[in-house]
Amino acid sequence: MESGMNEINLHDLSFVPFISANEIEKTVASIAMQLDQDYAGKNPTFLVVLNGAFVFAADLIRKISIPITIDFVKLSSYAGIDSSGKMTEHFSWQTSLKDRHVIIVEDIVDTGHTLSFLKNRIRDESPLSLEVACLLFKPDAYQYQDYIQYKGQAIPNDFVVGYGLDYDGLGRNLDCIYRKK
Repeated sequence: MESGMNEINLHDLSFVPFISANEIEKTVASIAMQLDQDYAGKNPTFLVVLNGAFVFAADLIRKISIPITIDFVKLSSYAGIDSSGKMTEHFSWQTSLKDRHVIIVEDIVDTGHTLSFLKNRIRDESPLSLEVACLLFKPDAYQYQDYIQYKGQAIPNDFVVGYGLDYDGLGRNLDCIYRKK
């Protein structure tokens, strides 16, 4: 871990350093390079899932050199550190996804419920292709068979904060990722 990464407290929980800013930057660059290669000449639409993916998406798109369009969707299923199991859509994208190459940009994929819900909604619009780019992936928590093409780092089924991820609104501004102690 980088110097300066110490244990932190958010609300009633303690978190310890997990993934450094340098590791995150390398992971984002690697995903961007893959997307540049795979989508050259295709002008994909990046559909960013808010709130958590905003930091990852901002860094990712700045490393993308091909032409892209960007839109946003806001979904939630978490209350505290647990998924409620109930999907709430706060707002949806405005761009037509018909006949587009769509890449869902997610901060983290754990159970996959949010992703499954979103993919079903997007498929209703008949995109040419549909893939996912996520910074973090929890293989032990994932409950679906769908393959995730652009995965950053596989992590254990721990609760994490930082780099856009939060615990009841706190921690999104951290440049590193911390896990619950």
